[in-house]
Amino acid sequence: MKVLVTGGAGFIGSHTVDLLLNKGYDVRILDSLEPPVHPDRKKPLYVPSEVEFIEGDVSRPADMAKALQGVDKVIHLAAYQGLLNDFAKFARVNDMGTALIYEIIHQEKLPIKRVVLASSQAVYGDGKYQCAQHGAVFPLPRSLSQLEKGQWESVCPICSGKITSVPTDEKIVGPYNQYAVSKYCQELWALNMGKRINVPTVALRYSITQGPRQSFFNAYSGILRIFTIRFTNKQPLVIYEDGNQLRDYISVEDNAKANLLALEDPRTDYQVYNVGGNEVLSVLEYAKLFSEIARKDIPIDISGKFRYGDTRHMVSDISKLKQLGWHPTTRIADVIKDYLNWASKELKFDYYADAERVMKAQGVIRGG
Repeated sequence: MKVLVTGGAGFIGSHTVDLLLNKGYDVRILDSLEPPVHPDRKKPLYVPSEVEFIEGDVSRPADMAKALQGVDKVIHLAAYQGLLNDFAKFARVNDMGTALIYEIIHQEKLPIKRVVLASSQAVYGDGKYQCAQHGAVFPLPRSLSQLEKGQWESVCPICSGKITSVPTDEKIVGPYNQYAVSKYCQELWALNMGKRINVPTVALRYSITQGPRQSFFNAYSGILRIFTIRFTNKQPLVIYEDGNQLRDYISVEDNAKANLLALEDPRTDYQVYNVGGNEVLSVLEYAKLFSEIARKDIPIDISGKFRYGDTRHMVSDISKLKQLGWHPTTRIADVIKDYLNWASKELKFDYYADAERVMKAQGVIRGG
């Protein structure tokens, strides 16, 4: 059986490709080798030689049509990510690329049996909270004026009172930044067009995924790579807001296993699943753990800066996927160790400095 992995030369894609090969699948990759993930536009050395590689753009019909020929299933991971203000690129790459898969399958009557779509917990916005007076609530995005005053916590959308973040299940979404909107649009295209043309489709909403091969060059997001870049360059760990933001994290190996389950298990047909970790840490707790593993007393920079468009807290409820037998197995501490070991051989420059300058120029990083 042959599987197409779009974005297969990237971070999650390459680990998924490795797992597919280990399970005996034939694999084809479609990847544009797009900066900043691949700044030299070259296929990474970790891409196995036995994989068929097509350099192409998922939003270009000819490239997608070529990639879909002769495959049985698709894992669609290719996406544009970040918080920069090139809104149309999010729509072109993420949404058009997804719609093209179904359009080409339908028009060319391709016998593709399944599509697995990579989505994100970003589609929840600030997610689910509990209000003492009103029960479960889903707060509105924090306003710019609120953030400029350093009022970091979300409030009840009904009474404006204090609320507590709780794990968010798959039922209600509320995307509000450009990346989140495009990911939810991808889900709508995939699940609805999949049903329309009878191609079973699954959407997986990933939590923050970490591990080796996570590119340094795309330094707009990803706490582990940002901390690693700063630490390696003897700079303080940058922390936005007050550092009390809660997040859950998942290793890329556990993420790849979820991709394989969705590819193989018919119980997942036309379903959406959270793919997250068992451990929940605040950003400050993560910084402390990072310092312990690095065995250094690393200074922390909490300057009151914030990234406009970030969520305050976000923890995914992964009970739905665990009911199918999947569960995360890799501890955050082990992921940090593995990444630091990998980065010690690969990291050469302070890639975060350029990313920070761009985000400030575009009004993404503010305050301080």
